[in-house]
Amino acid sequence: MAPMFARSTTIHGHPDAMDATTAHVREVAMPALRALDGCVGLSMLADRDTGRCIVTTSWRDEAVMRSSQDVVRSSAGRTAEILGGPPELQEWEIAAMHRVDEAHPGSRSRVTWLRTAPDAVDRAVDAVRLSLMPKLDDLPGFSSVSVMVRRSEGLTVAAIAYDSAAHLQQAGEGAREFREEFAPAMGIQVVDTAEFDVAIAHLRVPETN
Repeated sequence: MAPMFARSTTIHGHPDAMDATTAHVREVAMPALRALDGCVGLSMLADRDTGRCIVTTSWRDEAVMRSSQDVVRSSAGRTAEILGGPPELQEWEIAAMHRVDEAHPGSRSRVTWLRTAPDAVDRAVDAVRLSLMPKLDDLPGFSSVSVMVRRSEGLTVAAIAYDSAAHLQQAGEGAREFREEFAPAMGIQVVDTAEFDVAIAHLRVPETN
């Protein structure tokens, strides 16, 4: 199956504007973007403590993602105005998706950004597949895992969602082992990790493994 693609918009804004931003994305931005040719879905992660949010749209292929650039940039600008911070747009290839349950109110996600040499991105993806994925199905409250890459920059991002904050915290030791032990042993640098509320979960990317 040919890879699907995604565009993420990251905004660092005002925590007290997060509810208004979420409402705008759900009621205005998502219907408009979903109407575009080739747009498959949209998700939004929100950190209500810091004002950081990540809105991600999924696309059937790279060509339709690129053709949507101007519309998405305009939509991202309006969302950023509401949240009160500049938008950072990035394009990704979706390398893996595994879902056992749909997210629902109260779901939480741990996102980890990884860096390798550009020609070693597949090593980072395989590390997630081999080290994390086999264990996730057995974890209480596990909902889904997605892995996206920017090959030219050696960047990989993995987002793992759980049905509650409690279950996300229960999985914290395994996440720590991956960041501090397994990834460095594979020559993979952990750039950042963060936890978010799953504010909107309609990415609609099919299983890839």
